Amino acid sequence: MSKRGKSPQRADPYAASTSVAKRVFQFALFSVVVAVLVVAGIVLYGQWLAGRYGGQVRIDAGNTALNPAEYLYLQTYLATRAEALEAPAGSAAFATTFIVNPGESAATIAANLAAQGLLRDQELFLNYARFYGLDAGLEAGTYRVDPALSVPELVTLLTRSVGQEVTLRFLEGWRLEEMSAYLAATRPAQIDPDVFLAIAQRRAAFDWSPYPFLAGLPREATVEGYLFPDTYRLALDSDAVDLVDVMLANFDRQVTPALRQAFGASGLTLHEAVTLASIVERESVVDDERAIIARVFINRLNQDIQLAADPTIQYALGRQLDGSWWKTGLTQADLALDSPYNTYLVKGLPPGPIANPGLASLQAVAAPAAVDDLYFVASCNPETPGRHQFSVTYEEHLANVALCR
Repeated sequence: MSKRGKSPQRADPYAASTSVAKRVFQFALFSVVVAVLVVAGIVLYGQWLAGRYGGQVRIDAGNTALNPAEYLYLQTYLATRAEALEAPAGSAAFATTFIVNPGESAATIAANLAAQGLLRDQELFLNYARFYGLDAGLEAGTYRVDPALSVPELVTLLTRSVGQEVTLRFLEGWRLEEMSAYLAATRPAQIDPDVFLAIAQRRAAFDWSPYPFLAGLPREATVEGYLFPDTYRLALDSDAVDLVDVMLANFDRQVTPALRQAFGASGLTLHEAVTLASIVERESVVDDERAIIARVFINRLNQDIQLAADPTIQYALGRQLDGSWWKTGLTQADLALDSPYNTYLVKGLPPGPIANPGLASLQAVAAPAAVDDLYFVASCNPETPGRHQFSVTYEEHLANVALCR
C-alpha cells in the first residue's frame, strides 16, 4: 500500500495583487517626496541667491497667469542668473536713441537692442519680461537708453513711454531755419533750437561718424536735405543731439539701397539726388506730378539747360520782412540775383539742397516719369488748383504762360 503525499499549496492571487499595489504606492510616495524636496531645494537656493545679490532682483510675485511649470522654470532661471540681472545689460560705450516701432514683438525688440549694443543677453531679457508679465507691455516709442542699465531697469524703461514723450512733426519742404523756428515755438523736451540749428549747420560739435552717407559733403555744407521730415516721439530728457541723431538715422533707413542705386542709374550722386528732390518738393503741390517735375529737371540737366527753378532763388533770398522764408512773386531783380543758387543764371544743380524733401519727392527722382517735357508753369484753372501745364517746346510753354495773363 503506497503513502499519499501532501498536495502543494496554491498561491493567493488577492495577496499577490495587494503586495504589488503596496510597492507601487510606496514608489509613488517616494517620488512625490523626492520631487517636493527637489523643488523646495531649488526655491530655497533661489531665495538664497536673491538674498545674496539683493537689490532689484526678485524671484517671487511673478505673473500668476503663467502655468505652474513655466512659472517654476522662469523663477528658478532668474534666481540662478541673479548676478547677471544686476550687471549692465549693454556693451555700447554711450547712451543712444532706441526706437520701438508699433507692433514689434518682445523678441524683435530684444534683437534690436542687441544690434545697437544695448543688450548682451537676449534670453535673460525675454525671460525676465515674461516672468513678470511685461513682455506684452513693451511700449512703442523713442527712448534714450543707457547701456549701463540692468536688464530689470531696461525692461521697466521700455514699458513707460506713455506720458514721458513728446511728439514732433516736421513738414516736408521745410528748410533748417523753419525746423529751428518750430522748435523755438514748441520748446519740446530739452531741445534747444539754437543748438539744433548750430549742429545742422555744422557749427557745433557732433559725432558724424555713424552717418557715412554724409562723408562726401563739402566742408562748408550743412546737412540741409538730410534731416528727414517725419513725426517723431522723443523722451522728455531728449536734447538737440538726440533729435539730430534720430532724424539722420531715419533718413538712412528711408533712403534704401534700392533708392540710392536708382539715383546712380540716372547719373546722380546721393547729394545731387537729394538736392534735386528738395527742388521737386518745393515745386510740387499735387503728388501725381512729382515724377513729371523730376523728369523735367533731369531732361534740362541732360540738355545743359538752366533749371530756372523759383524755389532756388527763394532759398538764396532767405527770410523776408513778413517772416516768411519763401518769397512769393519774384521780381526781375530777384531773377538777376548773384548767387550760386540762382538756377536762372547758373547751369546745373545748386551747391546743395534747398529744403528737406520727403520720401515721395526722393522716390520721384529715383523713378522719374517717362516724358520729354522741358517746361512747366502753374495752371490758372480754378478747377485744378496746384496743378501745372507741361510742355516740350518753348513755344508751347509761352502759350501756356499766356493763358494765365
